[in-house]
Amino acid sequence: MTPPPGLPPTPSQTVGPFFGHALPYEGGGDIAPAGHPEAITVHGHVRDGNGDPVPDALLEFWQPGTGFGRVATGPDGRWSLRTLPPAASRPYLSVCVFARGLTHHLFTRVYVGEAGDDALLSAVPQERRPTLLARPDGERTYRFDIHLQGEKETVFLDFDDAEDSGDSDDIGGIGDTGDSSG
Repeated sequence: MTPPPGLPPTPSQTVGPFFGHALPYEGGGDIAPAGHPEAITVHGHVRDGNGDPVPDALLEFWQPGTGFGRVATGPDGRWSLRTLPPAASRPYLSVCVFARGLTHHLFTRVYVGEAGDDALLSAVPQERRPTLLARPDGERTYRFDIHLQGEKETVFLDFDDAEDSGDSDDIGGIGDTGDSSG
C-alpha cells in the first residue's frame, strides 16, 4: 500500500498484547480453594533475553483436576500463583505465556516436586531440564522463572504436530522462541 503524500508511516510494532479485556482477572492467581491446608505457592519472574523483567506478560495455568488461573506480571516481572500440589500422575502445571513482542503465545510446563518418569521431561535434554523444574523456596513455596530467550531460555513446547496427529496426548515437540542468543 502506498501511503498518502505527506504522511509518514507509523512506527513498526508487533500486535498486542491487548490485555485490558482479560485483566484484572479476579482471583486469577488462586486456583486452590481458600484456606486449603495443602495449598502451595508457585512464583517467579518472566525475563527477556537480556535478563530484564517483563512487566506486562500474562500467564495462564491449567492443572488437571484443579482448575485454571490467569496472572499478570508486575512492574518487576514477578508473578505468583496459589494452587494444590500436582498429582503424581501429572506432576506439572501447564503454562501459556503471552508477552509483548511475541506474535504467538508460548507453552511450557512447571514441574513441582517429584517428576517421576514423566515422558515429556525425560525427552528434554538433561542440560535443559532445570528450565522446567520449580525449585523449593520456603515452606510450601516454589520458584519458577520463565526466560523468554538467552542462555537460560525456558523449554517451550510445540503442539503443532499434536494437532496433525489427532492424538491429544501427543505433546508434539520441544521448541524454543527461535533465538537463544539473547
